[in-house]
Amino acid sequence: MPLKKLPYQRLDQLIAIHLSTEEDPPTSHLMKELMPARKRGYLTTQELIKVCRWKSARAIRHIRRNRPGAIKRATQQAFCTRNEGRKLTALMELHGVRVPMASAILTLTHPARYGVIDIRVWQLLHKMGKVTTRARGAGFSPKEWEHFLIILRGLSQKYHVKARDIERTLFQIHVRYQRGVLYGGKGKE
Repeated sequence: MPLKKLPYQRLDQLIAIHLSTEEDPPTSHLMKELMPARKRGYLTTQELIKVCRWKSARAIRHIRRNRPGAIKRATQQAFCTRNEGRKLTALMELHGVRVPMASAILTLTHPARYGVIDIRVWQLLHKMGKVTTRARGAGFSPKEWEHFLIILRGLSQKYHVKARDIERTLFQIHVRYQRGVLYGGKGKE
């Protein structure tokens, strides 16, 4: 989905004007529901299904193919390592989990450090010259995800907010300045 001409040349100007630190109620509720998973160190099958419904219900049939032990093992490995590449690799061992879904799992369980990589956010970053690959915003590689994290975390430090706040702000900016509709409507994360 192409973007209209943006009113500012620099990304930090756009963020300063549109910064949102208020989570939408359904997402906030889901984050609270997932707090026990963070404390125990892994997701259950039902928790993973809830993440999937939030991010992209289209993947639910693939997510359901995962055995409970595989879900526990993969999410436990992801939650216990500090290495971002290993986190992503562990999560992507699960059926139905690619880079965007893995980023959603990490965002919903650790919103201070993560944001969801998706078409809208990436397209905005591309338009602003912060990323140079995948102009359409699809088919992300682990390397692109790590670059995305560096951008998010740098901006979250600059504005003293969570990485999720920056990502959500970028998403909302895209919605505001998009031409036409994405997925047949305004969409949601």
